[in-house]
Amino acid sequence: MSVITSYVALGDSFTEGLNDHISGDRYRGWADRLAERLAADAPELRYANLAVRGRLIRQILDEQVPQAEELAPDLISLCAGGNDILRPGGDPDAIAGLLDTAVGRLRGTGARVMVFTGFDLRQVPVMRLVHQKIAIYNLHIHDIARRHGCTLVDLWAMGVLRDRRAWSDDRLHLSADGHRRIALRAAEALGLAAEEDWREPYPPLVPAVWTEARKEDLRWARTFLGPWINRRLHGRSSGDGLNAKRPDLTPLG
Repeated sequence: MSVITSYVALGDSFTEGLNDHISGDRYRGWADRLAERLAADAPELRYANLAVRGRLIRQILDEQVPQAEELAPDLISLCAGGNDILRPGGDPDAIAGLLDTAVGRLRGTGARVMVFTGFDLRQVPVMRLVHQKIAIYNLHIHDIARRHGCTLVDLWAMGVLRDRRAWSDDRLHLSADGHRRIALRAAEALGLAAEEDWREPYPPLVPAVWTEARKEDLRWARTFLGPWINRRLHGRSSGDGLNAKRPDLTPLG
């Protein structure tokens, strides 16, 4: 593989880096971590991250894809459609059609394009209700990657991500270690040598007491699930009014 000297990341909160905190409301995330790995081979690497939390696939297609086309990097990563799938009435076939359009345009720039399947969320309360829709969408993503010659990162097959320690307290976004493992998996998909193995299992956990686990579920529902549902009922997004954290191709330093 030729050395990658420019990289643009597109998507939503997953690619923005929630909840891999740096400080305050600043996040690192798997894409930043991957850029750091790329820079180890190419110190001149320039990197942009256009992802914004809460973005739907139509917004990504209309707002971020044209920016990526203009920037014309060596590598583009695109993970989109998850927020659409989680919404009532989200149609995986229609969402896949928009993803196919986005990937076609990005490949048209000559860039290498990396796409991602959805997670296997059957172990997460509420999220397990969309398990089948994610599975259908993933079939489309596999087909899109094959037809357009994309690099595919299969998140569904990453069994280590079914451990709760790969996720933050909100159960919707990855923990710092979850992001670390995604970056390692993406680097592997690109053919880069890695010093760590994303497959390394977590140490065994002491089983939670049933009553304590239910209390934690109730706390999670009040703190995270309720506000998340309320935003969707009112057509709001956590990303309203926010801009991309790295809108331009600039060196990492």
